Amino acid sequence: MFKKLSLRSRIFIAMILLVVIASVLIAGITVYQYREQSRDYHDDRLERKEEQIKQSIGYTLKKTTYPPTTENLEYIFKDEIYEIADVQNVNFNIYDLEGQLIKSSRPKFESDSLSNCLSAEILNNLAINASKRYVEENSAAGDKYQASYTYITDGKFKPIGILNLPYFEDNSFNDMELREFLMRLGGVYFLMLLLAIALAYFISKYITRSLETIAEMMGKTDLTKRNPKIDIEDPSEEIEKLVTSYNAMIDELEQSAAKLARSEREQAWREMAKQVAHEIKNPLTPMRLSVQSFERKFDPLDPNIKNKVAEYSKTLIQQIDTMSSIASAFSNFAEMPAQQNETLNVIHIVKLALDIFNEDYIHFMADETEIIATLDRTQLIRVVTNLVKNAIQAVPEVASPRILVSVSTEDDYVKISVADNGIGISDGFKEKIFEPKFTTKSSGMGLGLGMVKNIVETYKGTISFTSQPGKGTVFTVKFPKLTHLKTA
Repeated sequence: MFKKLSLRSRIFIAMILLVVIASVLIAGITVYQYREQSRDYHDDRLERKEEQIKQSIGYTLKKTTYPPTTENLEYIFKDEIYEIADVQNVNFNIYDLEGQLIKSSRPKFESDSLSNCLSAEILNNLAINASKRYVEENSAAGDKYQASYTYITDGKFKPIGILNLPYFEDNSFNDMELREFLMRLGGVYFLMLLLAIALAYFISKYITRSLETIAEMMGKTDLTKRNPKIDIEDPSEEIEKLVTSYNAMIDELEQSAAKLARSEREQAWREMAKQVAHEIKNPLTPMRLSVQSFERKFDPLDPNIKNKVAEYSKTLIQQIDTMSSIASAFSNFAEMPAQQNETLNVIHIVKLALDIFNEDYIHFMADETEIIATLDRTQLIRVVTNLVKNAIQAVPEVASPRILVSVSTEDDYVKISVADNGIGISDGFKEKIFEPKFTTKSSGMGLGLGMVKNIVETYKGTISFTSQPGKGTVFTVKFPKLTHLKTA
């Protein structure tokens, strides 16, 4: 989609996207930085609170009269735990080394059965942690909180208990600051976006103005008249090169316009002559083959000899009439012979077209005995004979040549296929195969497939092919059973 836009639109969109992307990136980095700062702040604050409580606990263990053991922690901190919590303004809990709750600064906490025992995961992480400290992160009611776990040691640094410090993160202040900053930043970038839109509009217009002038002049170029040259004041180096090239092209066009006109007239006459020659030559081949076939198969004692002679005569007369209509069309500068549509059995006509060929490797196949369609008998024969002749020319070097002509129905269409196991068509020739004058043979004018394509398309039919070099080619023609001719 972006490739279809004009250069001016691309420049405009690129500048706007640059500002938008920059604003999004800066906003994203800002949010990320605020989140990281908030996280670092809470981590540091949790560590400080934990250290302060550990110092208070250590001081209490020094002045108590109880031996500093796990069993005595409940008595040592019976009242002291509340005083430490009030001084430090934070609640905490004390567990034994097995994870059982000993004392909490919150009286209601002890009745919470879910918190009376630490999980095995916490105890294992605390035991294997080199710093003898484990921090658990959770969320409750949509708020994040951390819970730190560390050992309480006696005077000989022997663990006698576990200190648990729950810490709820309050990000309301940071979130408020972040929202205010993003609002200010958004206002600034909105003004920058408006400025960028205006700047992009004028810059893209300035850059493409010269190109639009050149494009307009090139669009007005006409080979039939004298074309004015482009004159732009103070062009850039690139535009100046483009203008110079265009003006040089105009000079060359003026010099070759007359030659081109003469060449086009001569070429038109050549094409007309080649087309007429091909159309006249096309009936001659089946006539010659029909005579040869008649001569080879003639048997005066054959009881059906009269019917066969009549059939051969009818074929020759049809081809002669075709040549006559071609000559009349050429003399009147008209189109090729008009179609004489009739209701006919396509299978019978295709068999009739194949009778003129003597090659024994040509085979015919049909799924039905009769397929009725409205077509021109002569043009149908010309389509089949041209495709078969091309197939014959494709298999001269094949050890076991084979050509299969098949007729079938497909919905409301008659389908005729001509398949061979010949040399195939290379990829470089596939796009040109139906072009007039194109041929891969050393002789001939290459008008046969082009003529076939014209006949098929006149009936609003289709012609296609598949080919593999060295394996063969299949041409497929589809005619509608009920003819609706194209109008000029």
